[in-house]
Amino acid sequence: MKKSSGRSGLFSGAGGGLGFDPVVARRALAKADAELGALMRAVGPFRLEPDAISDPFASLVESIVYQQLTGKAAATIFGRVKAIYAPARRLDPRAVLETNEERLRAAGLSRGKTEALKDLAAKTLDGTVPTIRELHRLGDEEIVERLTAVRGIGRWTVEMMLIFRLGRPDVMPATDYGVRKGYARVFRKRTLPEPKAILAHSDRWRPFRTMASWYLWRANELDEIP
Repeated sequence: MKKSSGRSGLFSGAGGGLGFDPVVARRALAKADAELGALMRAVGPFRLEPDAISDPFASLVESIVYQQLTGKAAATIFGRVKAIYAPARRLDPRAVLETNEERLRAAGLSRGKTEALKDLAAKTLDGTVPTIRELHRLGDEEIVERLTAVRGIGRWTVEMMLIFRLGRPDVMPATDYGVRKGYARVFRKRTLPEPKAILAHSDRWRPFRTMASWYLWRANELDEIP
């Protein structure tokens, strides 16, 4: 598992917007699933506010740096990486590709993450990584396919971008530990459900599975499930 809360420093930024109407989504989900409806009433209003993304490369660099680290440690390392390229205001893939690997390692990156950043830079330059304009035009699965071609970027990372940066309406990160745990609590499962079971159940939540995911994360913050 990666992040169970569905949030991290990796998704910080300014502004943004949902790609769906939360009022319409809540009504549809409550009608489609009584248990989920009860959870939504217990949790309260939907409060997801996606952060705008202006540079896919910089966002994915941050994503890779944050993997498997606490927020404080990752922020420190990410700051060191950005300092390599100061006073430039944004990370440039060509500059990263040309940077000596040992210099990146000295910033605190593991060998695997250093190789991932190099691959990300190369695939940004060759067009594999979509531009911001392409991201807004492509479908969810097309974005997953393009970005998971990069070393060190898995489906979960892309799903978090789709939810927290692009505000896509129908994302179900079924492998996420927080989603699985929340699902188990809401639907009274004695063991952690398999992702395929969650995906099968989530068909009734389409096309608003992003909202359902958010409420499953919030389920883990409740003392009791209604």
